[in-house]
Amino acid sequence: MNNQATPSGIRPQGASGSGRLQARTRGSFSAPLPFRFPAHAVEEELPRREAELFYLQKQIQSQMPMVIVLEDGEKVEGCIEWYDRQTLKVRGRVKTLIYKSAIKYMYKLGDSG
Repeated sequence: MNNQATPSGIRPQGASGSGRLQARTRGSFSAPLPFRFPAHAVEEELPRREAELFYLQKQIQSQMPMVIVLEDGEKVEGCIEWYDRQTLKVRGRVKTLIYKSAIKYMYKLGDSG
């Protein structure tokens, strides 16, 4: 067997040259992280999601001018034209696609923010 470098943490098994590699193990293992089934997460956020969809649908149908305040403080004014699970399309001076994760809050244009 030649003395070529092997990736760290992997050593050849035995000197027989069988080509099989065995991972090096350490004495201590950390506990696995808890796993959450996606179906449970959906059930927990369902009422919030339904309220969000109802609110957005109402604003789209009424063509209500909105002010959307982003996390960095920037304000985007316009009517919500379209939405999906992660974004809003706003028609104002220009058409803008906004990630929902970047939105801090929103309010109707006539209301004070």
